[in-house]
Amino acid sequence: MGLFEQIINAIDSNDSQGDASQINSNLSTMQQLSNNMGADPNATQSALSIVGNYVRGALQQKQSQGGTEAAQSIVNQYSGMQPSSQAVNSLFSSSQVEQMVGEIARKTGLNMGIVQQMLPLLIPVVLNMLRSGTHTQNPQSGANPVLNAFLDADRDGDVDIADAMQLASRHFDR
Repeated sequence: MGLFEQIINAIDSNDSQGDASQINSNLSTMQQLSNNMGADPNATQSALSIVGNYVRGALQQKQSQGGTEAAQSIVNQYSGMQPSSQAVNSLFSSSQVEQMVGEIARKTGLNMGIVQQMLPLLIPVVLNMLRSGTHTQNPQSGANPVLNAFLDADRDGDVDIADAMQLASRHFDR
């Protein structure tokens, strides 16, 4: 089952933290970010996709070092709608941030300074999408199907957080 389907299942489940308002908040935050930065929404969407790939790699590393619970802990701690430089610093070294900023700037045409400003909000938004599958009774458990689908450790690797957000936007007619 794909990431989008896992998100929709989490929204429909009483055992998961996800709900439609959480998804709508993510979508609104992305629109506001584009508007506030004067960025083309398509460029912001592409930036989110690239950030999602980097977040996946960082969470996979956390998972390999400390199990799924370690990755879930990062999701629980840093997900949200507020900018968080701590989220950036907890997942990435300064060289990884430079690499990510450079890739986003090259692929989207966004100014590197704007990309640098976007990261502290894009990363918590990605983590917030992943939090939708967090179990309500035991949030530290690794039983988060959304996070597990995102990490996609044993499948084809074809997971894109930006695509999931676009599908959610269509699903909620935004």
